[in-house]
Amino acid sequence: MLGLLVIGFVGGLITGLSPCILPVLPVVFAATAGKVTTVPPDEDLQVEDGGGSTAVLIATPQKVRISPRPFLIIAGLIVSFTFFTLAGTALLTALHLPQDFLRITGLVILFAVGLGMLIPKLGELLERPFARLPKRSVNREGSAFVLGLGLGLLFVPCAGPVLTAITVVSASGQIGWPVVILTLAFATGAALPLLAFALAGEQVSQRVRSFRGHANRVRQISGVVLIVMAILLAFNVTDRLQRALPGYTESLSASLEGNRGVREQLRSLTQPDVVAANPGELTNCSDGATQLQSCGPAPEINGIAQWLNTSGGDAMPLASLKGKVVLIDFWTYSCINCQRTIPHLQAWNAAYNKDGFVTIGVHTPEFSFERVPSNVEKGAADLGVTWPIAIDNDFKTWNAYNNQFWPAEYLIDATGTVRHIHFGEGGYAETEGFIRELLTAAKSTAALGSATAVKDQTPQNRAQTPESYLGYQRMGNSANDAIRRDAPNDYTLPDQLPSDSFAFGGNWTVSEQSARAGDKAKLALRFGAAKVFLVLGGTGTIKVSINGGQPRTIAVGGVPKLYTLVNESAAAPGNLMLEVSPGVDAYDFTFG
Repeated sequence: MLGLLVIGFVGGLITGLSPCILPVLPVVFAATAGKVTTVPPDEDLQVEDGGGSTAVLIATPQKVRISPRPFLIIAGLIVSFTFFTLAGTALLTALHLPQDFLRITGLVILFAVGLGMLIPKLGELLERPFARLPKRSVNREGSAFVLGLGLGLLFVPCAGPVLTAITVVSASGQIGWPVVILTLAFATGAALPLLAFALAGEQVSQRVRSFRGHANRVRQISGVVLIVMAILLAFNVTDRLQRALPGYTESLSASLEGNRGVREQLRSLTQPDVVAANPGELTNCSDGATQLQSCGPAPEINGIAQWLNTSGGDAMPLASLKGKVVLIDFWTYSCINCQRTIPHLQAWNAAYNKDGFVTIGVHTPEFSFERVPSNVEKGAADLGVTWPIAIDNDFKTWNAYNNQFWPAEYLIDATGTVRHIHFGEGGYAETEGFIRELLTAAKSTAALGSATAVKDQTPQNRAQTPESYLGYQRMGNSANDAIRRDAPNDYTLPDQLPSDSFAFGGNWTVSEQSARAGDKAKLALRFGAAKVFLVLGGTGTIKVSINGGQPRTIAVGGVPKLYTLVNESAAAPGNLMLEVSPGVDAYDFTFG
């Protein structure tokens, strides 16, 4: 536990010294400089400044009272950042709120506190919830804590090994005391430089004579600064300042990430031992065997966030399906490999459902946008998925089956035993033959009719370009010299791309799972395949040019999904150039 505490604090401190904190520095400085609180050694001379507030004017020598305001701002930031980093995604999903709701809330709070410094009556309303607290000094500074809560929602630190580990664990929902302590330590370390800046603003306000004599004016100017910063943050204007500065803490972050002890400590959180329901028997079964196997009892479908395509959204436990033949299909809606499997599942569902065949799609997300049930529902409807879907956001069923693939098929007989496993695409004729065999065994009088005849679209070109992720978590074939993590950066396209590689040009912000386009963003790809797909999100357009030809424009919007960029009948080498409008998110190239 002590090791995690130290790792979290050091990782946070490195982040707190990075360019990522620049957008919030003017806020904490203005918020503390806008309060004038000094006390004379012998008596207080209070003067109304005409705006409803009281300035304390003193004769030298003065003594300076330590204000709780800087500490309350930072405390609010630590509490807010820790809570919403660990529980924000789950909370938004549970309440069916958009993923940017927390950021919008932070901007509203920042704007409201700024208005409160301009309009004293509004400031009193913000402090009113703290009126019952025992210390008057805290009561008067209630808006400081509120401001800190808002900053915690807006504070987006550069990702490093510590923040990545926190994000992975929070996404899985396996939040225990070790990850809470790690997150608190990280937030505290990141907030220390901000506290120093807040204390500096406090000292300036107390020691500079012009500040002491014009308290109302200083407060109003500080309110304007907060409002202006809220507007700049809302429109991402501060990104340009971050781009102009070098990543001067990246070497420190790399050193922390490269430490073997640190890696092992963080891995103990992100990759705990998975205890599957029947790990021995399931893992001993061969993938794509040519005969039915006996792989042991099928693990139950559990830990499901929501069911789709069932009566009233009710769960469909395997225990209730004894006597039927069940196909468990692990999938995710934006995966092209899964999409090519769907026509076969549709045909089997239509042909054999009347004979006791049931398909259950276990939707286990690869990207964060695939965790949103409404996105899954829309994606499934667009693809024609009508069978029951279990949304496995916490990977509980995925882990119970020791699964590692999208798609993956587990065929279960009428007694609840797994009899066949197939990973990836293909093998459809064999799987359908086993379905028919198990249905006949369960009900000898079943009249199955002819086998279905859906063309197998599995790519046969084994030399085609492999899947290419654009987020740094799994990026492996970028031709750019270096990738800056979680911060806007200007990239230069190389003169020539190596085979099976891509490169960024213009401004991009590369995050763990995706890359967001900025000004003059381009994306070049050298590939070998008949078809090229790209998962895109956000709103905007991309202009697609193949081998220098006339570009065509594709509109991007709505639920993040897979878009077709190239669709030829035969595989061939090619060069793709994409011009991407700002605000579009690119996740993953796949090929066919």
